[in-house]
Amino acid sequence: MKYYLIAGEASGDLHASNLMAALKENDPKAEFRFLGGDLMRAVGGTLVKHYREMAFMGFIPVLLNLRTILNAKRISAAINQMSSS
Repeated sequence: MKYYLIAGEASGDLHASNLMAALKENDPKAEFRFLGGDLMRAVGGTLVKHYREMAFMGFIPVLLNLRTILNAKRISAAINQMSSS
């Protein structure tokens, strides 16, 4: 089965990596694409974007990184690509 997981910060990365490991035990053919971090990458799969690249706090940092945030549409396209294949 194919899975797409999203973890937006370090604790989500930890929990998602544990989930991925458990899924792999039950489904050795599991395929993962994810927005996450280093722990998820260590379990295996395709890292679409590291959560650190999207972690902005405050009004000014969001404005300064608006292009990056708006380019996150490609993450949506990756989800659609995975669900159609």
